[in-house]
Amino acid sequence: MFDTLSFALVFIPCLVIAIVFHEVAHGWAAKALGDPTASERGRLTLNPIRHVDPVGTLLVPGGLLLLGAPAFGWAKPVPVNKWRLNNPRFGMMAVAAAGPLSNFVLAFVGAVLLGLFGTLGAGFAESAAGFPMLVGPQGEPLPAATGLYFFILINVFLGLFNLLPIPPFDGSHIVGGLLPRPLRAQWEKIQRFGMVLILGVIGFSWIFGTGWMEATVLPLVAEVMSYYEGLANAIALA
Repeated sequence: MFDTLSFALVFIPCLVIAIVFHEVAHGWAAKALGDPTASERGRLTLNPIRHVDPVGTLLVPGGLLLLGAPAFGWAKPVPVNKWRLNNPRFGMMAVAAAGPLSNFVLAFVGAVLLGLFGTLGAGFAESAAGFPMLVGPQGEPLPAATGLYFFILINVFLGLFNLLPIPPFDGSHIVGGLLPRPLRAQWEKIQRFGMVLILGVIGFSWIFGTGWMEATVLPLVAEVMSYYEGLANAIALA
């Protein structure tokens, strides 16, 4: 059965891969656009240990889970020096976009693999531990397909979540590059307090039950997931 341990063994590697590729994509984009800072500091590696932030990756999500709050965390950001970029304004926008783009590419790869594994006749069922899992036409568990589905879902969520125009997410750097110079300077000042802002928003929504994520990010996740599911089904039918 798909118990808690099985879910963790599926979920955690998918999350680690999504986060690591996201951060490395920022570094590779920066290097391609003239800033080799991440490369010089040994951050252009897929070794997850190099990207772990003791507070954001371990203490914060662990503490939130113990308190019964939604888990939230972050990896160690890949260092980018905007003044070493060939075009600082455009470069920062491109570097910011590279992270979410890598997640959408990974989701595409996951959808192709899910289609090749075969999704015809598969459906969702709830395991004894309460976790959703894909099962075959006869109710047989499909652990590989379930893992691929969660891999797609995690990457879609991570990509869309980081495109929110809230400092310090990638979307805020894209918005900052689109603003005229006077407003851009003020926006960059706000970005310095980005982590405080997002923790405040999440804390507020948890305490007062505003459900801002359900109203903003999750509908987009469901919409984008429908396209990836359609791709997987099309490949399965081919």
